[in-house]
Amino acid sequence: MSKALEVSAATFAAEVEQATVPVLVDFWAEWCMPCRMIAPHIDDLSNTYAGKIKFVKVNVDNEPNLAGRFDIVSIPTMMVFHNGQMVRQRVGGLPKHEIENMFKDLV
Repeated sequence: MSKALEVSAATFAAEVEQATVPVLVDFWAEWCMPCRMIAPHIDDLSNTYAGKIKFVKVNVDNEPNLAGRFDIVSIPTMMVFHNGQMVRQRVGGLPKHEIENMFKDLV
């Protein structure tokens, strides 16, 4: 789907909560059409913000405990983590500029 790094419960802390740059986490599933629609936006943004923002994905079907930890009830759900804390959350198939607005002030 996307070039974003796939993370699991085992790698979430190291890749997201301990990251030295802000992280956009995309909670998604293979069968989710809005998730598929935003994947190219995430790819484009990951190229534009390489080294400044980390982009990761969590497959909710493969990681139900991680999805439960963050109370994910609809997908796609995107969260921005900064300094180990979740600072923003949006749900739905957002246009590229709205995804970018979630984090661009943190760069």
